[in-house]
Amino acid sequence: MARSFHRKRSLEPNSELNVTALIDLGFALLIIFMISTPLIEKEQVMEVDLPVADPNQSNEAPPKSVDITIMLSGGYRVDGVQMGEPELEDRLAEYSTMPKAPVLSIRADADTPYQTYIRLLDLLKEYKLSKINLVTKPDE
Repeated sequence: MARSFHRKRSLEPNSELNVTALIDLGFALLIIFMISTPLIEKEQVMEVDLPVADPNQSNEAPPKSVDITIMLSGGYRVDGVQMGEPELEDRLAEYSTMPKAPVLSIRADADTPYQTYIRLLDLLKEYKLSKINLVTKPDE
C-alpha cells in the first residue's frame, strides 16, 4: 500500500502572518538611521565662511515694546529720552511706518490730568497705533 504524503486541503483560511518582510524593513531603517545620524551631527559643527553684509545697513531689530511716560511738568519721556510733543509725533510717525508696530506702554503719575491722556491717545489714533498698554500698579 502506497502512502500519500499530501495534506488534505481545508477550507479554513491561513491565519499565520508572514512578518519576515516587516523585520527586513525594520532592520533596513535601523541601518539607515545609524549611518545618517553621525553625518547630521557633523553638519551642525561644520565651519562655514559666511558672506559679508554691507556695514552701512543697520542690524537693529524694531522694538517690540516702547515705554512712553507722561511727565507732570509737561512733555514726554520715550524709552528714557525726554522730548516734547513735536518730537513725540515724529517718533510715532516712525513707529507707524514699521511693518510690525511695537506695543506702546503708557505710564503716568496718578495726578496727571485726564486731558493729557486723551491728547496722547488721539496722537496714537492719528498714527494708527493700536497696540497700547496702560501701565498701573496692583492695589495693595
